[in-house]
Amino acid sequence: MSDERDLAQAKDTVILVHGLWMPPFVLLPLRYRLIRRGFAVRLFSYPSMRGSLARNAQALAQFVSGTAGARIHLVGHSLGGLVVLTVLARHADLRLRRAVLMGSPAAGCHCASVLAHIPGLSALLGRSLKDWLALPRPRLPASTKIGVIAGSRSLGLGRLIPGLPRPNDGVVAVAETRLPEAGDFVTLGVSHSEMLVSRACADQVAAFLRTGGFVHD
Repeated sequence: MSDERDLAQAKDTVILVHGLWMPPFVLLPLRYRLIRRGFAVRLFSYPSMRGSLARNAQALAQFVSGTAGARIHLVGHSLGGLVVLTVLARHADLRLRRAVLMGSPAAGCHCASVLAHIPGLSALLGRSLKDWLALPRPRLPASTKIGVIAGSRSLGLGRLIPGLPRPNDGVVAVAETRLPEAGDFVTLGVSHSEMLVSRACADQVAAFLRTGGFVHD
């Protein structure tokens, strides 16, 4: 048993953070693929609709604090990536080495902005996303390298929202995922939801966590 604990602590540990409206089990395909690539992986769950951004970030920070390992990485899909960025800005932990954002609207969200002005639909955005859009962008530490994955397959409910910039993943525009502090950026031909099950996306996540960069053709 002690040998198993030592092995787990020797591995890089990855914490996966789901997006808006999503349960954590949607990340199981990515978890499986990262485990196959030698990572120890944990799933973090939080109330994406009713929880504030500050409260969800605090909960993730506590989850990180209770995670064993000398090197910890964070991977967030959609809103999960915004929670990750908030943790990096507000809750310093020297074990946090790398972070990957998958389809996260770090630079704004056209779909959310439109829905916010439609009576009865603004509640669909949840508190955390509203907080992100209302607050100034956080200052991110240089100690954690950040990679950004965007999707360019326009397949999703966002296509029903007039004016969604192209290219987009069906929910978030590629331009909306841009983060000046990111060390690397890659666009894949997947939709917003397909990122969760895409082998190519998992390969890019693993590459960035291992090397600090994506694989570019």
